[in-house]
Amino acid sequence: MSKGSAPSQRQLRAGELIRHALAEIFLRGESGDPDLERLNPTVVEVQMSPDLKIANAFVRTLLPNKEKALLEALNRNRRYIRGLVSPKLEMKFTPEIRYRVDTALDYAGKIDELLRSPEVARDLKKE
Repeated sequence: MSKGSAPSQRQLRAGELIRHALAEIFLRGESGDPDLERLNPTVVEVQMSPDLKIANAFVRTLLPNKEKALLEALNRNRRYIRGLVSPKLEMKFTPEIRYRVDTALDYAGKIDELLRSPEVARDLKKE
């Protein structure tokens, strides 16, 4: 997907199907990897490539400072998880799933912290 164009309905639908399938697998502990299960991954969003061959899954764990361990566990089990996802999809082909750490909450926290800073609060009161 190019930076200037919005995802198509097909991309959005496929992303949601994969997100739901991954969430169900992680919720039920179907990955078979105790390390991955302990990290309790959450799938925040799945973005599809225009040709639907690549799915970028944005994941988080609620455990602090465990993002690297989460990515390692997911990548170690990448093929097995893809095999679990495949029968849950109503798609002709199962895309390659690439895992990324979701940083949206961290970014939102930084913005919130900035808005609460005395300098910004002072400037906002001027208006």
